[in-house]
Amino acid sequence: MYLKKNIATSESGFIFNPSTGDSYSANPVAAEIVQLLKQGTASSSVKEQILQKYEVDPFRLEQDWDDFMNQLKEANLLGD
Repeated sequence: MYLKKNIATSESGFIFNPSTGDSYSANPVAAEIVQLLKQGTASSSVKEQILQKYEVDPFRLEQDWDDFMNQLKEANLLGD
């Protein structure tokens, strides 16, 4: 999965889809994930970086990851 190339993002967590005109606000961790995906970082690498940087249970990360990816898909921000 990757963030579509036309999606505009900022380090502060602002996400804009110019195709739909929709904008979103992400918390700091979500904004970090979005930035890494936009850079083309593989999902497995993003998750590893989050596990190393933050105190989070790997099982909890997987659950939260799946939820967040579903939100990004529903917002039409991800490509396959």
